[in-house]
Amino acid sequence: MRGDRERSGSLFSYVSIEERIPASHPLQRIRKLADQALDRLNPTFCELYASEGRPSVPPEQLLLASLLQAFYGIRSERLLLEQLHYNLLFRWFVGLSPDDPIWHPTTFTKNRERLLNDDVMGRFLEKLMGAPEVKPLLSDEHFSVDGTLLQAWASHASLERIDGEDVPPPPPSGPGEGFGAPKPGKKRAKGDFRGIKLSNKTHRSSVDPDALLARKSNAHPALPSYRGHVLMDNRHALIVDCRVTQAVGTGERDAAKVMAADRPGAHQKTLGADKNYDTRGMVAELRRIGVTPHVAQNTSRPGGSAIDGRTTCHEGYAKSIHARRGIEKVFGWIKQWGGLRQFKLRGTEKVSAVFGLHVIAYNLIRLGNLLKPAMAAA
Repeated sequence: MRGDRERSGSLFSYVSIEERIPASHPLQRIRKLADQALDRLNPTFCELYASEGRPSVPPEQLLLASLLQAFYGIRSERLLLEQLHYNLLFRWFVGLSPDDPIWHPTTFTKNRERLLNDDVMGRFLEKLMGAPEVKPLLSDEHFSVDGTLLQAWASHASLERIDGEDVPPPPPSGPGEGFGAPKPGKKRAKGDFRGIKLSNKTHRSSVDPDALLARKSNAHPALPSYRGHVLMDNRHALIVDCRVTQAVGTGERDAAKVMAADRPGAHQKTLGADKNYDTRGMVAELRRIGVTPHVAQNTSRPGGSAIDGRTTCHEGYAKSIHARRGIEKVFGWIKQWGGLRQFKLRGTEKVSAVFGLHVIAYNLIRLGNLLKPAMAAA
């Protein structure tokens, strides 16, 4: 017998939102890990908020909602709140009941400086990786480091001369523009840099001065960019530290030195890296701070490689070179799936906070898979 289609649904629902989420759903494990880390951040949240006044949106809910945006690659906070309005899975993950009202999109904007900053993201990552069930997954001895270009929310049209002087108009490029020299008094159109060599010494973005011109290779154009750095533990490819710096030539090596020096413990450590880190200054500094440089040899560089046979002869060197490739998966996920191929915020501090949030999201997904048997048994 064919059933009749009912146009109007029931007025009330007596099924709990917890019962609607399957026990095997990946967000079940991720939410448990995130809640534990946020509970350890409670003293930090108490310092950020006043003891009196009108109650605000709980910071835990705002951070969980931001994690959802990273998990599903939602391109804006307005679309995230639209999903929170009718998506029961999202409501359950954030901790909202079906009847709770949704916040205004400016809630994220007003709390960005307070919550979505580099300091809070650093503590969030520290508490997550310091959990009792996570510590056994880390080696504390063997690490890999790498950097990637992060395209800024700025274009060539925003570039202006640092000295503020006007550049002359470009010469005519076709019959339609006339022949000979440019007409006197004619100004160059904004974003027209024909015949001008752009450089970070002469031009800077007016909308994001921290973004510098950089290119991935000679086959790619130079775009206003930042540089993101991550330090990965080799045992299970988990990120233990991340930084964002300006896109300068020595940025990757400078950030690697700082992150390697910040690793706790006086024991000997190893650090795997690609050929860009094969410089005598970098290798000497790592050895000075007690880190064995497992850097890929750059034999085509003038003067040869700074890594000799004393390092390459060991079996651990080949293992580090193989393990460091896992760091590319982090950058691939953040850019392709996390939606950070181009940032929508400006300034080093804001870009660093968003980058750190997506690193935490990557670690949560990774930990959810690694701890799946243990959590299923619990």
